[in-house]
Amino acid sequence: MQDNIEQLVAACAAKIEADHAVREQAIGVSRALIRLCANSIRATHRSDFAEARRLLAEARAAAALILTTTTDFPAIRFAGYTQDALKEYVEAHLVLAFLADTPAPGHRELGVEAAAYLNGLAEAASELRRAILDGLRHGEVERGERLLQTMDEVYSGLVTVDFPDAITGGLRRTTDALRAVVERTRGDMTAALRQDQLVAAMLQLETYLADGRADAEAR
Repeated sequence: MQDNIEQLVAACAAKIEADHAVREQAIGVSRALIRLCANSIRATHRSDFAEARRLLAEARAAAALILTTTTDFPAIRFAGYTQDALKEYVEAHLVLAFLADTPAPGHRELGVEAAAYLNGLAEAASELRRAILDGLRHGEVERGERLLQTMDEVYSGLVTVDFPDAITGGLRRTTDALRAVVERTRGDMTAALRQDQLVAAMLQLETYLADGRADAEAR
């Protein structure tokens, strides 16, 4: 009986040891993946798309390693740290697609679960606010309007996904946060447009007054 118990315990210990090894590896690779994706997003905002794509190529290898090593370990595959890293991976790809004006990859193309993809999509749309505000400082109003439309389209699509948070990875909260970002950005865009209109009207008035003075002097 004692030998049997020892064998039972040893079998469980071996399984736990294997789980622990996979978990430690997944945590390390997840951290590396998040770092690569953050750097890719920064490069994208600088319009250094070549560097962003290079970093995403490294990120793809890291994501593939996570997905392959956790296939038989669902508790690790769907742990928060793993899903957060895959969400960042999706976000980096979509931010690049939106700002470089290239087709956005789908969740099958990226090899991630639908829930992680949708949460990454929401985060990518929120990230466009930064690009819009940076553009407004340089007078890029039309580009800002296009990006705001993309944010609207993403929100309109996500709000139709009505499933429990346990299935979607908390997508409802992420979508609500996106709505707030969209509304703030719309307010900033409206203020920028009104300012442009005011400047144009002032210039028109200045030209009109200058022409009037010139006519008076000519007479």
